[in-house]
Amino acid sequence: MFTASARGRLSTLSRQRLPTNSLLARSTPLTMAPRRAASSVPEGYKEDLSKGNMLRFEDSLPRLPVPPLEETGRRYLKSVHAVVSESEYQRTKSAVEEFIRPGGQGESLQKRLLARAADPKIKNWLSEWWNQAAYLGYRDPVIPYVSYFYSYRDDRERRNPAQRAAAITTAALEFKAKVDDGSLEPEYLRKEPQAMSSYQYMFNCCRIPAEGQDFPRKYSAAENQHIVVVRKNQFFKVPYVVDGQQLNVSELEKQFQRIIDTAQPAPPVGVLTVADRDHWAAARKTLVEFDPANEVALQEIESAGFVICLDDARPVTLAERCKQFWHGDGSNRWFDKPLQFIVNDNGTAGFNGEHSMMDGTPTHRLNDHVNNLIFNKKIDLSAKTVRSQLADPKPITFKLNDAANDAIDYAAQYHRKQIGSHELVVQAYQGYGKGLIKKFKCSPDAFVQMTIQLAYYKMYGKNRPTYESASTQRRLLQGSPGPQHPREEVVKLFRAALAQHTKYTQEASSGHGVDRHLFGLKKLLQPGEPLPAIYEDPAFAYSSSWYLSTSQLSSEYFNGYGWSQVIDDGFGIAYMINENSLNFNIVCKRIGAERMSYYLSEAATELRDLLMPDLAAQPEKPKL
Repeated sequence: MFTASARGRLSTLSRQRLPTNSLLARSTPLTMAPRRAASSVPEGYKEDLSKGNMLRFEDSLPRLPVPPLEETGRRYLKSVHAVVSESEYQRTKSAVEEFIRPGGQGESLQKRLLARAADPKIKNWLSEWWNQAAYLGYRDPVIPYVSYFYSYRDDRERRNPAQRAAAITTAALEFKAKVDDGSLEPEYLRKEPQAMSSYQYMFNCCRIPAEGQDFPRKYSAAENQHIVVVRKNQFFKVPYVVDGQQLNVSELEKQFQRIIDTAQPAPPVGVLTVADRDHWAAARKTLVEFDPANEVALQEIESAGFVICLDDARPVTLAERCKQFWHGDGSNRWFDKPLQFIVNDNGTAGFNGEHSMMDGTPTHRLNDHVNNLIFNKKIDLSAKTVRSQLADPKPITFKLNDAANDAIDYAAQYHRKQIGSHELVVQAYQGYGKGLIKKFKCSPDAFVQMTIQLAYYKMYGKNRPTYESASTQRRLLQGSPGPQHPREEVVKLFRAALAQHTKYTQEASSGHGVDRHLFGLKKLLQPGEPLPAIYEDPAFAYSSSWYLSTSQLSSEYFNGYGWSQVIDDGFGIAYMINENSLNFNIVCKRIGAERMSYYLSEAATELRDLLMPDLAAQPEKPKL
């Protein structure tokens, strides 16, 4: 099957982790990249400190490569072989051979793509195409199909929602200051710096709906020193700098408490952001044309540093929390904002991210950083002074006519129907975690990918196209050790599958995945040119249909994260690999999330039991 290091949007430059084999899959966050000491310069890179610490390596980042045509052909055939019949494979093989033959249509398209990649005016041959196709040009609702969420573990010192929101805001503003002044240290992957240009779309930014294709709008941080808070669907503008001084945690708490105490139920204008994009674009135009005050209100929301959502909900279970942070009732949000921090009346908290201009790596880092500061007391949250001259938070008011109200009602009904067709289940597996998997001498990510593959096979008795998983050892996935498959043989096949997964992931990370290359070649077809047989072959569409759409993001500060399935007959499985536990967020269109959760638990236990005899046979290390 297929391997991808992530389903995320490609960064402007090429050293971000690159997804493989998903032409139009929606996105999930990436695994957090390691850090590197700021004082060292990796071999082959140059620093330009005039761009600031955060962007100092940008100009020396390698460009996204164009893989050799024959290489992509081989990898594509290998990837589809596991999920099609032998006769289907032979048909696909013929189409690939015709496409890559010398003098064939693929060779002509490859030359065009190489020319595009070499154009000094184009930093990345793929990013503009991909961002339009997968995100800004995507017209279905961002909720549930694109946006993602994180669920925080509880802060036992801050059960009060105003206090919890104040701590989160204070920590987020600390991170924001580093992004704004460019002092943030870059991300690294295998000690190589990653593209950081997407961070410019994190704060003071918003996705703007437009007919046919949306666009991002970035506002000046210095000129928009405010956040937006929403309670009972009523929006408030809250400056976080007053008289040149940033509000301390007690001042923020007081502002949030004022909003909790005074907010009155308002028409849910924010629910328009969960409608399909063309409906929202038309509704936005209606708002602006009806009253100029609405354009001012929109700008105050869109220009804010980020949004704090104070929900009058009290979720308890992991599934209740995940549903609240993923979508809630569609109101009390502005889903076009890249950053929304959500705090409930019982103090539970989480995050929702809009995906179009930024993958999950930056927001994972932000959210991990925020929680690290709070839980490890690395930021002063003890300030008690509150300035008497602080003005009350300013309500942001919309003027609505019948057309706007009709659009809001339609969006609310549409959202309820969308969410009603989905189910979400959380499997919080406590049997083991990363610690034991490493003792097995296995890659934790590859190990959990095999767990997901085994669970799916248990449920359906077949392999299907999968996003991220490498599954070349098909016999392993047909069950546990038995008379026909001695344990030693199964372990051998299991470890071979892990090695293949890791190898393909590394290839994808270096820009040598399959689907983006095929996507780029197809984009360069000229009007009137025939569509190559490889794209008309049924295996091409089938192999890009993600019956299992999976990705990992792990944090000891989170108790959940997730997003939706990609196809109606498939599952979206987001997973976390923590030290002593595994967490699976399972979403589908009512085809059996509870049953999949059961099989994931069963598969995780079986794989542990498969490897435990080897672990028990290892000699104990001498105690010093």
